[in-house]
Amino acid sequence: MSRTLVIRLSALGDVAILIPVLYSVAVKYPEDEFILITKSPFIPIFEWKPSNVRVIPVFTKDKHKGINGLWKLIREADSLKINRVADIHNVLRSRIIDFYFRLKGKKIAVFSKGRQEKQALTRREHKRLVPITSSIDRQIKVFNDLGYEFPLSFRTLFDFGKRDFSRIEALTGAKTGKWIGIAPFAKHEGKMYPLDKMKKVVELLDATPGLTLFLFGSKDEKSILEEWAGQYPSAVCVAGKFRFPEEFVLMSYLDVMLTMDSGNMHLASLVQTPVVSVWGATHPYAGFYGYRQDTGNAVQAELFCRPCSVFGNKPCYRHNYECFQLITPEMIIRKIDPYLTWPES
Repeated sequence: MSRTLVIRLSALGDVAILIPVLYSVAVKYPEDEFILITKSPFIPIFEWKPSNVRVIPVFTKDKHKGINGLWKLIREADSLKINRVADIHNVLRSRIIDFYFRLKGKKIAVFSKGRQEKQALTRREHKRLVPITSSIDRQIKVFNDLGYEFPLSFRTLFDFGKRDFSRIEALTGAKTGKWIGIAPFAKHEGKMYPLDKMKKVVELLDATPGLTLFLFGSKDEKSILEEWAGQYPSAVCVAGKFRFPEEFVLMSYLDVMLTMDSGNMHLASLVQTPVVSVWGATHPYAGFYGYRQDTGNAVQAELFCRPCSVFGNKPCYRHNYECFQLITPEMIIRKIDPYLTWPES
């Protein structure tokens, strides 16, 4: 048996993107063990996983903080008798871990970030607007470089454990009509559709009979979503009320999920839920689209300066995020509409 250390510390979306690749290689090589190290808040994402995948939490605020903490983490990993290292993160902390195991003669493969491709995609002038290598394909190459050849076989998290509706039923009640998830927030302004316009989307959906709208967000975003839920009878705020496993169960019962270019797009993709995603400063061509999602479900405006950023963290040179202003609530509704019709009997 071989043990492969897999490093992906953050962020939420990137950790979620790794799951289809990690689980696919684990299924193809059941005799090997794959040990993922990631930040402790993400551990619940891995409630359902192949038996040969182990997850080790990294506590960056205390136990594994700073140089001393990193050395503790390296020693913990070393005690597991690692044979190979798949560095899916490629940051300073992971490169130090790589260096340690390389000195011990272990085989190392490192994720390529494709910086030149991304620069060509996001520059304002002479932009090269073509799809670049996806993050998933880059991850596959890391495992290929370690000698793992495998098909991308992942379908859903629930292939690895039971989907239990009783875990959410107290809040949701029995499913009737169509269920829509709405996750209006993103980490950076360049990824987030203006809240006043998103509220209009909720208003339009609320006027459609037979819908239940579940509003997703963090505890910090809860107050806004609760305000919306108080205004629109079909809306239910689930922010801060579920852990990741329960959110996965709820997402799996949705008929469609509306998200930004954000972690929720990737979480919904892990349970085969169709996603309609809204894109502003970023672009699906940057390689971070939802796993096996329909690219036709991306709502975006054709604008010469798009994309101006890979992660949505750069200020808009126009100062108004015209890329979002050109997207109307009605454009989003039109993408959602096909999921609201009942199949013909």
